Amino acid sequence: MATSQVETVNTGADKARLAVAALLVVAGFVAYFLLGAQGAYAQWGALLIGVLAGVAIFMTSGAGRALWGFGQDSVREMRKVVWPTRKEATQTTLFVFAFAVTMSLFLWLVDKLLEWVLYSLVLGWR
Repeated sequence: MATSQVETVNTGADKARLAVAALLVVAGFVAYFLLGAQGAYAQWGALLIGVLAGVAIFMTSGAGRALWGFGQDSVREMRKVVWPTRKEATQTTLFVFAFAVTMSLFLWLVDKLLEWVLYSLVLGWR
């Protein structure tokens, strides 16, 4: 299980890495629009290079390493899950559908009963 303590360390180097990563992603988007006359390959290439470089720099920062650790913890926890069998999933789905139909009929009947009581008996509009 993951540690419950939260430890935040923001060094100047981490902040610089995050700023450079953001600038690289923005530069990729700007290059995409500026290279419109060069063709689609140049546009998409510049965008891809900018985004990938930004992600690579981000992953070297403390926030990137924390995100990677979170992903690893999530995968580890997913492996511990006992998934339902096909039969269990089908039965549960059918139960949910049956419950939804039953509740909708019940609410429709309550609505019609209240409509009859209010409009016919109380107000006498019908």
